[in-house]
Amino acid sequence: MSNYAPALSHFGVFVSDLDMMSRFYCDVFDMVVTDRGEGQTMPFTIAFLSGNPLQHHQLALASGRDLDHPSTVMQISFKIKDIEHLRQAQERALGEGASDMRGLNHGNALSIYFKDPEGNTVEVYLDTPWYVAQPHGDPLDLSLSDEEIWAETERIVKADPTFKTVEQWRNEFARA
Repeated sequence: MSNYAPALSHFGVFVSDLDMMSRFYCDVFDMVVTDRGEGQTMPFTIAFLSGNPLQHHQLALASGRDLDHPSTVMQISFKIKDIEHLRQAQERALGEGASDMRGLNHGNALSIYFKDPEGNTVEVYLDTPWYVAQPHGDPLDLSLSDEEIWAETERIVKADPTFKTVEQWRNEFARA
């Protein structure tokens, strides 16, 4: 029996303004363009972006999107380490033209959501040490202190009948 375990590696998005969108993701998420060129089997210009020197690209942006058509991207998610980084992402995104900013406390994650300049939904999140069944979304107010956010999150998750620690959830997932 093989240990077949595919791992999601990168994400591709069609864009209208390749230069603007490349700048947005580089400026907001400290990514760099690792390569850019015309596709040989696909008729698009593609910019490959990464924030990890061990990964050629984490995001591929391809020209050819007609802005008259709405985005079909449900969300592009970026994981960060702490609440202060969530605040920094919020500030950077708004400074680079993001719109529709909102914060959600999922219990198992603290997230902000916004639209990039071409209307694709972007999530920036950090994990919590808790699990509650999803979807779950209470408002997240990043103007509160870290301590207040953590205390509110713990209160919210412990009141949920599906509450458990992440370790408990992982052990159950591994046995399934």
